[in-house]
Amino acid sequence: MSNKTSIKGGEFVIKETAYTDIFIPEEFDEEAQMIRQTCLDFLDAEVLNKLDRIDAQEEGLMQSLLDKSGELGMLGVSIPEEYGGFGKNFNTSMLVADAVGGGFSFAVALSAHTGIGTLPILYYGNAEQKAKYIPKLGTGEWKAAYCLTEPNSGSDANSGRTSAKLNAEGTHYLINGQKMWITNGGFAYIYIVFAKIDDDKNLTAFIVEKDFGGITMNPEEHKLGIKGSSTRQVFFNDCPVPIENMLSERENGFKIAVNILNIGRIKLGAATIGSARSVISTAVNYANERVQFNLPISKFGAIRYKLAEMATRLFATESAAYRAGQNIDDAYDSLVAGGMDEAKAKLKSVEQFAIECAIIKVWCSEMLDYVVDEGVQIYGGMGYSAEAPMERAYRDSRINRIFEGTNEVNRLLVVDMLLKRAMKGELDLMGPAQAVAGELMSIPDFGEEDDTPFTAEKKIIANLKKAGLLVAGAAVQKLMMTLSKEQEILMNIADVIGYVYVAESVLLRAEKLYHTRGEESAALAIDMARVYLYSTIDKVNVAAKEALYSFGEGDELNMMLVGIRRFTKAAPFNVKEARQRIARKLVEENKYCF
Repeated sequence: MSNKTSIKGGEFVIKETAYTDIFIPEEFDEEAQMIRQTCLDFLDAEVLNKLDRIDAQEEGLMQSLLDKSGELGMLGVSIPEEYGGFGKNFNTSMLVADAVGGGFSFAVALSAHTGIGTLPILYYGNAEQKAKYIPKLGTGEWKAAYCLTEPNSGSDANSGRTSAKLNAEGTHYLINGQKMWITNGGFAYIYIVFAKIDDDKNLTAFIVEKDFGGITMNPEEHKLGIKGSSTRQVFFNDCPVPIENMLSERENGFKIAVNILNIGRIKLGAATIGSARSVISTAVNYANERVQFNLPISKFGAIRYKLAEMATRLFATESAAYRAGQNIDDAYDSLVAGGMDEAKAKLKSVEQFAIECAIIKVWCSEMLDYVVDEGVQIYGGMGYSAEAPMERAYRDSRINRIFEGTNEVNRLLVVDMLLKRAMKGELDLMGPAQAVAGELMSIPDFGEEDDTPFTAEKKIIANLKKAGLLVAGAAVQKLMMTLSKEQEILMNIADVIGYVYVAESVLLRAEKLYHTRGEESAALAIDMARVYLYSTIDKVNVAAKEALYSFGEGDELNMMLVGIRRFTKAAPFNVKEARQRIARKLVEENKYCF
């Protein structure tokens, strides 16, 4: 890692990234690939043949699957070796989330247990708490759930009303309140519970064992999808929690919730990648088998368009997810080398890339929704049948745009975090934004085009970033303190930033494959990068103009619109032929093969 240029979270907006500075999934070592294969084999042997039983919530089945996955070490990949885990880095834990992602409700149960259920103790617990809880969570002997959401506090998590009062003896906090949408709620033994002590402004977190008493719950929720995931309302009625079970410090709960959700967001993105890979392979199989007009439907251009577009969006978002995962690992290594405590460095490194985590959550969940929707369409009438595999995938996908903070909240967070970092002087956004505004007054550069590989595409990326800086800079100057209330404009800006991040990520992956494996081997990766990039140009154009129409006026607006036209121009590219090449490979391999 030492030869890499260090990058800060969110800095991609104002800096060009070299392909040598990113990680691509093709670089995972043999050990990581073995861990991934173990997860895939487990799904094949234990999960995918029991989906109806899991969805029916057969008594004890999900717990037994978690037990078996625990025996294989799947629950302990991120847990340090001193607590019985494998102690693997962040990107390897992303790979596990990806591999398990095709496991429908099982993936949700496992992710909730290993992520939001276990990590608060691992990262915020004291030595005694970690020694008591982490080994048993790592094996699955104790299952975990995370109790944050309440009937009146969803996105506004800190407004929760669950209370904690110290008893007269000063030995226990008595917790009272109601939590809802609690994944693994029905069978968890450990609950991470957020409550307010007395009149505190901020939440405090507690580790609660089911046997403490005072815990009751409603029956299982009936849901649109992820039917096999246990989701209960949990009630705390004078639940006595020993004072030593406070997690971290008083009023640090909201910070814990935010930081753990950052991890949850990017891991959710990884899980949707695994799910999409499985759905695309299923769709390709069906397209090759289904005959109409004496031909397999995979021969038809309309179907090939769908298959290629599904694969392209998956390949692009996967590139972004593992790029960010490695950024987090590199930041962690750097912080530890600088003397920071390991648990603190883990949190700090994820916090540093919270902007990227939010982007990946949004773009991956929306990618999967596109993939399952087209999967149903390729199956036609059978896609709508509960007898065929697409129906479950379609329903299960929908929760991902709500889980771990809605996509709307995450879009707003992307811009909010960027602007806050600019205000603190951590990122120089306004300098480059003013430079772009100045560029509008100058004559465009019509210099000779460099024909070295990827030069034209990199220029497009640089120009799309300028479009984003132009809009963001103008919005900040024009709207000042009221910008935070202009959610539509903020979401337009977030769209520009997110699409550019994903487009740059897939281009860098294609470039790295070109330089490490040769042009022929990288040809389809280059096709996918270009197809994604060319669709991004139009999306940036629309989002940027919508934002400018919302606050610009007169000559100033006209000048900025000229800028957007300039920054979203590109030479023609035959996307149809590129998609045909991508689809041909999928059809030949009869699966997602990139």
